[in-house]
Amino acid sequence: MALKYHPDKNADDPVASEKFQEATFSYNILSDPDKRRQYDSSGFEAIEADGQELELDLSSLNTVNTVFAALFSKLGVPIKTTVSATVLEEALNGSVEISQLQLGKSVCRKVEKQTAHFYSVDITDKEAKMGLVCRVHSTAKSKFKLLYFEPEDNGGLSLALQEDSAKTEKVTSAGMFFLGFPVYRFEQNNSAAAAKDPDSAFFKRLDGFQPCEVNELKAGTHYFAVYGDNFFKSASYTIEVVCAEPFSAEKERLRSVEAKIIAKRSELSKFESEYREVLAKFTEMTSRYAQEMQTIDELLKERNTIHASYTNNPTLQRSSSSSKGKSPSKGSKSEDDQTVKKEKKSKSQPMEEGSRSDDEATKNKKEKKPKDRIRRKKWFNIHLKVDKRRPC
Repeated sequence: MALKYHPDKNADDPVASEKFQEATFSYNILSDPDKRRQYDSSGFEAIEADGQELELDLSSLNTVNTVFAALFSKLGVPIKTTVSATVLEEALNGSVEISQLQLGKSVCRKVEKQTAHFYSVDITDKEAKMGLVCRVHSTAKSKFKLLYFEPEDNGGLSLALQEDSAKTEKVTSAGMFFLGFPVYRFEQNNSAAAAKDPDSAFFKRLDGFQPCEVNELKAGTHYFAVYGDNFFKSASYTIEVVCAEPFSAEKERLRSVEAKIIAKRSELSKFESEYREVLAKFTEMTSRYAQEMQTIDELLKERNTIHASYTNNPTLQRSSSSSKGKSPSKGSKSEDDQTVKKEKKSKSQPMEEGSRSDDEATKNKKEKKPKDRIRRKKWFNIHLKVDKRRPC
């Protein structure tokens, strides 16, 4: 429908333009697992038309727009691309070159950007019953699409399945598995959205795990294609189609592990509600913890201030009253040093009136023997050694 009602072929035709928009809108829903599930459950009402992501046909962009798309993709912005309309039209008209591919033999080639290499594979009834697997990988980490086409009555080919390459360790790869039972495809979550909300990204991680539309193939000729999806350069790849008969153990393991993944997806839905509830409680507790910590610090500080007020020394009283309610700062150390110096100076003078000669003798004695001076211990700036001549 997109080819039939494409604006390039139906200029100034409002009906065709509307049909093309409907086809694009429907394709965007069916190609997205989340939107497709919403549509299956609630129809179009559950989907906002303004929020749909459009897929880009890179072959229709000029150089400047292609550069911008590549930059956004490098920055983590999801840029969905679609197969070139020219490639689809040539396949539908039956004007593409098709290479024969033997089962069990891999082929290494390089496909130019926004073009495709087509392959045909012949399978027997036994091979169709045992299952078929088509895998493509690129050690150069090229971006590509693996396509499966179905033959039309006019001899052309129509696109039926599409798998985008994904990075797995040191390669990019894509695969199609026709094993006679439901095999699932897995679409990765958007990394940018995961960075903004990692919790939601975790609980939605398996939402992209959806069953493939085609589970088995019949005997006959089947058609695959590798589409170069790089922005600027060609894509290097290796394609291989194998019969699943020698891989019976792997077949059962795949069935088992995918069943576990489906069960885990159901468990995650329940676990999310429990996690959100506990997380809210934890947030409340941490907030209370901080408040209680602050209250305790303030009470202890007030207690220390009260303790420090038990003195007849006016200097200490002023010091304790001025420091009430203040937090320790960089200047507190220097202020304390000044206070100690003042105290030393005041203590060096006679505290009660006496004879001048005794005062001078005491002063000379201190000047001559500074080492004999007893170091006074302090507790909260209170001198522990008090003058015995003064009342306690």
